[in-house]
Amino acid sequence: MQIITPQDVDLAARAIESGELVIVPTSRWYMICADASNAQACDSIFKGKRRPGAKSLAYVAPSLASCQEHFELSAEAERLATMFWPGDLALLLPWRSSEDAARHTAVGSPALTTVAPGVLGALASEAKVPVAATTANISGDAGPADLGPAVTIEEVHDFLAASGLTPSVIVDGGVCPAANHMTIVDCFTPEAKLVRTGLVHQRAVSAALGREIQRA
Repeated sequence: MQIITPQDVDLAARAIESGELVIVPTSRWYMICADASNAQACDSIFKGKRRPGAKSLAYVAPSLASCQEHFELSAEAERLATMFWPGDLALLLPWRSSEDAARHTAVGSPALTTVAPGVLGALASEAKVPVAATTANISGDAGPADLGPAVTIEEVHDFLAASGLTPSVIVDGGVCPAANHMTIVDCFTPEAKLVRTGLVHQRAVSAALGREIQRA
């Protein structure tokens, strides 16, 4: 296992391309990542996190243009993506082709899609394969002692000990300050609906759409 700085994110990209797992920081918390088209690598994340198979990983697109190439974006999806990407918003989007959907089952169909800032976004831009990501924690823990996803390198190592996962690269980004989720909006239908609130406030989403967004 290699611990690197954010300036060496290209090493994490090479590891992803080789079918390895990597862990990177965001402003929210640390994320464990894999090649979204590598079923074996993604399956190891599901197993390590004890994550239900129906709870998809996030697809981290390198840019809005790349997202438009692979996904159908409604007018409201375009508006939200233009306003908040790169950022802490994820959109549920339908694939343009059934072949793409079949190659990326770990991120689902519709796919939970984002364009990320910071190290995660740099990883998606640098890697020559699509990046899937999820929080570095055991799914569904939420007991009284559960701290939630890792926000420090020490908590990353606690997660790895609990999960049995062995990433080849960890990018040390220090402390992740926000400790909150991405906001999720369902754009599978023409009228977008709020799935989960997070760092992008519901009022901000409504303002971008020019209407009060309803919950899914």
